[in-house]
Amino acid sequence: MDSSPARRPALDTDPRDVGRRVRALREARGLSLSELARRAGVGKATLSGLENGTRNPTLETLWAVTAQLGVPMTAILVEAGPGAPEPAAVPVMHGTAVAATLLEVFDDGDVTYELYRLDLPAGTEQVSPAHHAGVTEHLTVFAGTLRAGPLDAPLTGGPGDHLSWRSDVPHGYAAPGPDDVRATLLIRYPRP
Repeated sequence: MDSSPARRPALDTDPRDVGRRVRALREARGLSLSELARRAGVGKATLSGLENGTRNPTLETLWAVTAQLGVPMTAILVEAGPGAPEPAAVPVMHGTAVAATLLEVFDDGDVTYELYRLDLPAGTEQVSPAHHAGVTEHLTVFAGTLRAGPLDAPLTGGPGDHLSWRSDVPHGYAAPGPDDVRATLLIRYPRP
């Protein structure tokens, strides 16, 4: 799954804030830059550029890094604590094919949920790296035909269909039909 339009940066925001949060999480876990890069399957220069705010990485890179840090994507996207901006202030994130808009983040005991609006242009596809153990994804399709799920067993759905799978394995999203796909994606992150 790798045909796509021109590559866009993942974030429409200041990458220095994201980089600062990635570095803080990496250091809190006692990981070297090299070790996190190796675990995430990204180049050391890519990770260094992300942490220094000189690179605006793809959505796939951000998911690979957060999976190895054992945190939801929002842990690097939004500031936590009093006076922090609302999740609605997070911009659209762009992957190879997927445009994901964060709609809401909520915690329920030992689980964090992130709700996204997904848009995929017709004829595009994207592969996403595995999330940390126990993470699941739940998609509801509103328009178009969507093929998504584990690479070895993708699911297909149209308007009104719901797809779900364990996303602690590499997985993908594709809009194989003639229409653009509109869907919501709920990612459930149990705390490790």
